[in-house]
Amino acid sequence: MGGSPIEILLALIGIAVPIIAFTWEFVLVGRRRLGYRVQMDTPVTGEIESVFPGVLPQLRPSDDGRSPELKDLSVVLVRIENSGVTTIDPGDYAVPENSRVGLHLQFPQRKVIGMAVTELSDSGLGEFLDLGSGIAVREEAGHTGVIDLPRVQLNRGDHYKILAILQRSVGVGEYPAPQIRGRIRGGRLSETASRTGVSRFTVGLIAFLAVVIAVQYAVGRFDTAPSREPLDCAAGKLTVVGSTAFEPVVRQAADSYRKLCSGSEFAFAMEGSDPGLGRLDEEGKNNPGLVAVTDGAKGVGYPSLRARPLATSLFTMIAHKDVGVHDLTLAQIRDLYAGRIANWNQVGGADLPVRLVNRTHGSGTRDTFEHRLLTEPQPVYPAATCREVRYTAPPSPTHCDTALTKDMLKAVAETPGAIGYAESADAAKTSGIVPLTIEGHTATRESVLDKTYPFWGVEYAYTNGDLPAETLATAFLRYLTDQAGKDVIRSATALPCADLPNPALCQPYS
Repeated sequence: MGGSPIEILLALIGIAVPIIAFTWEFVLVGRRRLGYRVQMDTPVTGEIESVFPGVLPQLRPSDDGRSPELKDLSVVLVRIENSGVTTIDPGDYAVPENSRVGLHLQFPQRKVIGMAVTELSDSGLGEFLDLGSGIAVREEAGHTGVIDLPRVQLNRGDHYKILAILQRSVGVGEYPAPQIRGRIRGGRLSETASRTGVSRFTVGLIAFLAVVIAVQYAVGRFDTAPSREPLDCAAGKLTVVGSTAFEPVVRQAADSYRKLCSGSEFAFAMEGSDPGLGRLDEEGKNNPGLVAVTDGAKGVGYPSLRARPLATSLFTMIAHKDVGVHDLTLAQIRDLYAGRIANWNQVGGADLPVRLVNRTHGSGTRDTFEHRLLTEPQPVYPAATCREVRYTAPPSPTHCDTALTKDMLKAVAETPGAIGYAESADAAKTSGIVPLTIEGHTATRESVLDKTYPFWGVEYAYTNGDLPAETLATAFLRYLTDQAGKDVIRSATALPCADLPNPALCQPYS
C-alpha cells in the first residue's frame, strides 16, 4: 500500500465515517423514527370577518346555544409522519400498556376550540383516529392547549394531519411554536423539515468529506515537497558514554531516531563526563561506534577527541525538603561550600546543620558548578561517604561526593540539611528535594538568554577523530543538532545550540 501513514489514516477515516453515520442515521436511530412538522400556523384577523361576514361564527363551537366572543384566533396544520425505515406499531409508543394515547400535541399560550383530522395517507389509518381511539382536546396548567393523539400504527411513509383552531389564552405577540411530546421505543421523535432541498445531515457529511479530501491533498503536497531537513538514516550500533546529567535526553532522542530509522541500535554506559572521555580516548580510535557526551569541554589530555556542541543545559541548586530555604544568593552559595555557613538558620532556614554534597572530581556537572558559581577552590574535607555524613552529628564530616546524578539526588533527598546541585529537569522530577532559585531567578531558557541566571553549561558530543559520513554516529549527531532531535532537546527544557541568537553562548564558559 502506497502513501504516508497520515494519508492512509485519513483515507480510512473518510471511508469509516460515512459508513458509521449511515448506519447510525438509517439503521440504528433512524430505523424507527416518528416525525412531525408544522405546515401552517396562521393568525385569523378581524379583517377576514369583515370581508366575509359569518365566517368566524361558523368556526365557533356551540355552548348551550350561545357563541362566546372569539378573538385572537389562529389555525394550525400539523403533519405527523413515519420518517424512518420501519413500521411504527402501537406498542412502539413509550406509554403504559393500558393507555390509548401515544402523543400529546401542545400549543403554549393557546387553547384548542376545534380540531379535525384532515388527511390520511391510507384510509386504514381511520380506525386508529375515530372517536373511540382516545383522541381528545384538553388544557394543561400553564395555559397550554393539548390535543391527545392515539397510538396510531404507521407503516413506512404513512402520515396524517391535524387541523386545529386555537384562541390565545395568555400573552401577546407571536405564538410559541406547537410541540409534540412523546417517546418512541428504540427510536426517536423529531421535528422534520420539508423534503425539498438537501438535508442538514447530507450537508454535514459532504462538508466532512470535503475537509478530509482537503487535508489529504495538503498532506500529500507536504510529503512530496522537498524537506528542509532531510533525515539521514544509517544502520549499525552506537554506544554512548559520558554525562549522567544529559543521559535522559540522549536516550529519548535515540528512541525517537530508532523509530524513524530501522536497523539502528543504541547502547548506553553513562558513568560521568570524565570516565566517558577516558573510555572514548582509549577505545574510540578507528571505532565509529563510540561517542561520549559531556557537561562542558573536554579539558587537557585528549588531543584526538573532536567536539560538537549540542545544547545549553540548565542546572539548579537543590536542598533537602526540610531546610526551610527556597532561594540563595551567590554569596551564600559560596559561603556554604567554603564551610563558612554551618547551620541553615544562618541564612533564614531551619535549625539544621549544613551537609554538603558534591559530584566527584572529573564530573562535568561539578566543573560547571565550580566555574559558574564559585570564586575560590573548595576546602579539602575529610573523606566520608554520604551515609556517614547522614548519620554523623556535627562537627564530624559534613561533606561527601557522588559519582552519578542519580546518586546526588538520592543523597540530598535522604540527608537532612543536605545541599547539592543537579540538572534542573532531573531535579524537578525528584521527591524529597527543593530546587532553589538563585537571587530570585529560576532555571529557565529565557533566564539564560537574558543573562539573569548563572548556573548553566554546554553539552558536547565527542568522537575520537573525524567520522565517516555514512556511520550511525554521524547521522545521529546530525539528527541531534540539525534535525528533529532538536525537538527532543527542547522538550527537556534544554536549548539547542542551533537555536541560540548568539552561537558564542555555546562555547565553553562563554
